[in-house]
Amino acid sequence: MAQPLVAVSTDVKEFENYRWHAAPDQYLEAAVSAAGVLPVLVPSFGERIDLDSLLAAVDGVMLTGAKSNVDPTLYGGADDEKNGPYDRQRDSTTLPLIRRAIERGVPLLAICRGIQELNVALGGTLAAEIQERPGTLDHRAPESADQDERFAIRQKVTIRTGGCLAGLFKADEIQVNSVHRQGIDRLAPNLRVEAVAPDGVIEAVSVANARAFAVGVQWHPEYWAKSDEPSQRIFEAFGEAVRAHAAARMKAAAA
Repeated sequence: MAQPLVAVSTDVKEFENYRWHAAPDQYLEAAVSAAGVLPVLVPSFGERIDLDSLLAAVDGVMLTGAKSNVDPTLYGGADDEKNGPYDRQRDSTTLPLIRRAIERGVPLLAICRGIQELNVALGGTLAAEIQERPGTLDHRAPESADQDERFAIRQKVTIRTGGCLAGLFKADEIQVNSVHRQGIDRLAPNLRVEAVAPDGVIEAVSVANARAFAVGVQWHPEYWAKSDEPSQRIFEAFGEAVRAHAAARMKAAAA
């Protein structure tokens, strides 16, 4: 079987007098080396993208993390710049892409900002600056110029019994590298909680009754996908689902 293609979200950034549609290297490297798929960057052109044509050409969707946050007006929040920066071009692309991918049964892996996009796309809300809430841990990365230190695996999460992640990890708890300052507030109706932090913050979800693998994690499995077993297993499971989708699509085309 040919290496299957996976559509990857992009951030819109201004750099050296150009506007870039880009994705961090770690996600692309993990897609190739741990999932065994070929990532294809999708420009954040919103409604100008024919989503059905895109999803007919790929066998998976991966949503990356980002420095930007989802525009709060998309889930009934206030348009407050203190919760930024925002990337509204990305929002206009990823939210409809998520909904259409789920409808078509295309495997989906949503990481960091991606899990927040998944929750908003399906009708949930987000909470900003969660470290300011009483009883909530500070989930932000420590201040450091060393990326390995910032993304160190240091936080415990509890895995939901009987969920899809429990089947992957064969464990009740794992250690992760969760670094974020906002998170899921009201869970979308069609999402199930897969993992929580010690303070109750939702750290992973899955789409209920999904036709294919559809998982979101608040932590960063891409960063240690080559050396951390749970991180690697997430990408392996995503890759397996992508290849199964590709095989089914080829079989249908040949019938």
